[in-house]
Amino acid sequence: MIEAISCGGVVIYRGKILLLYKNIHHRYEGWVLPKGTVEEGEDHETTALREVKEESGADAKIIKYIGKSSYNFVVPEGEVNKDVHWFLMRSNSYHSKPQREEFFVDSGYYKYHEAYHLLKFPNEKDILEKAYNEYLELKKAKLWTNRNY
Repeated sequence: MIEAISCGGVVIYRGKILLLYKNIHHRYEGWVLPKGTVEEGEDHETTALREVKEESGADAKIIKYIGKSSYNFVVPEGEVNKDVHWFLMRSNSYHSKPQREEFFVDSGYYKYHEAYHLLKFPNEKDILEKAYNEYLELKKAKLWTNRNY
């Protein structure tokens, strides 16, 4: 079993969530949240911020840790057990530019119900729901402002 760790973000701007559309030669297609592999010497926060910037072009700030999702998949070298650590993030604009080198062909900010239905993977839907509920609580408490983050 190969162990792998990635980190990513649920990036929100004005109540909308950043999604990326990946298309690898029509073999893999779908909307996902930005995430990627931890590099040597990086902590989870650094990885999450770097991956969001690389994959989407978005500048984001971490608000809080949301949780971990786990899944397995098979590669020629064997079965991979992957853990993904997720962070709630805030952006200061709708700017995004998908990273073509990683086969991201589209990106954008979507209302919660749109993002939820667009996401390909159930575990990312679960993380989105948790992150969005945290966002709503912070907003209700008037803690989601430019002054605070």
